[in-house]
Amino acid sequence: MIGAQAALETKMLLRNGEQLLLTAVIPTLLLVLFSSVDIVDTGKGEAVDFLAPGILALAVMSTAFTGQAIATGFERRYGVLKRLAVSPLPRWALMTAKTLSVLVTEALQVVLLTAIAFALGWSPHGNPGAVLLLLVLGTAAFSGLGLLMAGTLKAEATLAAANLVFLLLLIGGGVIVPLDRFPGAAQDVLGLLPISALSDGLRDVLRDGAGMPWGDLGILAVWAVLGLAAAGRFFRWE
Repeated sequence: MIGAQAALETKMLLRNGEQLLLTAVIPTLLLVLFSSVDIVDTGKGEAVDFLAPGILALAVMSTAFTGQAIATGFERRYGVLKRLAVSPLPRWALMTAKTLSVLVTEALQVVLLTAIAFALGWSPHGNPGAVLLLLVLGTAAFSGLGLLMAGTLKAEATLAAANLVFLLLLIGGGVIVPLDRFPGAAQDVLGLLPISALSDGLRDVLRDGAGMPWGDLGILAVWAVLGLAAAGRFFRWE
């Protein structure tokens, strides 16, 4: 049942034009544009070496947070979740299926963006295990926050808030603009955001060849625990 529901969730997500815009088109355009045109000073080295890890982090956020929050919010509004909650599929299995759908979509995103980054001259380094752990914890953190938003706000409010948060974190989360371009006090605050931890952690590993970025992993783990716990506590099915 979980496999069938996960396949259905994935098909629905990939058929949604707005979802595809968030999950594939926008990250791809940002990667190509800012890697090809000298718009933002990304520091030493090639621009793509700075941008590719940040765009991978953005892809995780767009799917696990923004896309999932909007889709789940409208499913809740239209009574889809209420009907599924009384079906033979348990509630925990439905959430598991949604998580699997997110992971499948993210895997497709990573393949696409990695291929494009290689074509642009990207030369990653580092431990694949560290990259995988960062992506998993990032997914958990953003999924918890997305489900919390979808399960507590009205669908229209979720749509507006999720897109606004996506835009703000794109600008201030170290995805395209390095955090050291912001004032010192702002850097300390922005560095605690999940998108900053994910993008910086991926950049440390893939660009600088660092080992396990324990600080960034710790930040993501805290966000994941708090977000998932809050979603489980306050999520309303109706």
